[in-house]
Amino acid sequence: MKERCLMKGNEAFAEAAISAGCRYYFGYPITPQNEITEYMSREMPKARGTFVQAESELAAISMAYGSAAAGGRVMISSSSPGIALMQEGMSFMCSADLPLVALNVSRCGPGIGGIQPGQADYFQATRGGGNGDYHVIVYAPASIQEAVDIMRDAFDTADEYRAPVMLLVDGMLGQMMEPVSLAERISDAEIEEIRNSKKWALTGYGDSRGKNTIRSLRLKADELEASVEERGEKYERAERELVRYESIGTDDADIVFVAFGSTSRIVKEAVLILSSLGIRAGLVRPVSLWPFPYEAFDHLSDKTKAVISVELSKGQLIQDVKLGVLGRKPVELIYRTGGSLLTPEEVAEKAKRILEAK
Repeated sequence: MKERCLMKGNEAFAEAAISAGCRYYFGYPITPQNEITEYMSREMPKARGTFVQAESELAAISMAYGSAAAGGRVMISSSSPGIALMQEGMSFMCSADLPLVALNVSRCGPGIGGIQPGQADYFQATRGGGNGDYHVIVYAPASIQEAVDIMRDAFDTADEYRAPVMLLVDGMLGQMMEPVSLAERISDAEIEEIRNSKKWALTGYGDSRGKNTIRSLRLKADELEASVEERGEKYERAERELVRYESIGTDDADIVFVAFGSTSRIVKEAVLILSSLGIRAGLVRPVSLWPFPYEAFDHLSDKTKAVISVELSKGQLIQDVKLGVLGRKPVELIYRTGGSLLTPEEVAEKAKRILEAK
């Protein structure tokens, strides 16, 4: 690990990707993630990698498809409306079983929306906007350091599962600055070893591994069904192996908050405010949004009066919270629709009123 240094989130995300072996980046400018594209344009050539500013988001995801098919470690980044345009390409990459790391520095919407932070891309990320039976593996770090640490795992997981992996952050994490420790960049030899391990990749006529074919279209119904079923088994394995979450103080809590990303940091301060008022509050913080940590709600205390989803959207995370709670406790919502952030005092006051009503 390198010594800690102060970095803007977007630049730290980009450096973490290069350190993890990303050598192909295709991007198109959009606020609030433009520093990623700028950083990649400067640093990718130094790492003997390829940077292309595409003419559109559609072009960027198509370029990523081609590079991934050839065995490269590929990343794309964008923000909410741009990710929406890339969703068709992501579903194609899922169908073709191709690895990708996608970074969504999300903003408030819908549509063009605004450039301020938001979390209303939850459904977009976890339910997907492309067609067919597919999933994207989704991680939601709560700090710049956690995003940096997850980045290498994201590339390894994408390669292992041959599937897109998304880091869902928001404009606040992308634009803020924090001390961060970065890993050393992996060597060219390691990158070549990773590429050679992908026996399925398209590496050119005459390769000793023989003929490979990568495709999304399957015209025969039995072939399509077999492909979907095989992919479904992969997703079932992901649900067993890739769940991540943090659980704090839930054993004897009067109320249990659920929040992800930067909002969970606000909630942690609200927990301290409530504690000073004699109210015990806990927090479940999903780190993997898909697969979602439903098991985190299996051992709620008898003392818990309510589970409260806190989010910068008008009730999206709450749908998975309800599936996890399964009617065992009342589930409530504290939200803002993005742009303006919740404050710890606001969360604590609203939670106190919910508790009093119970």
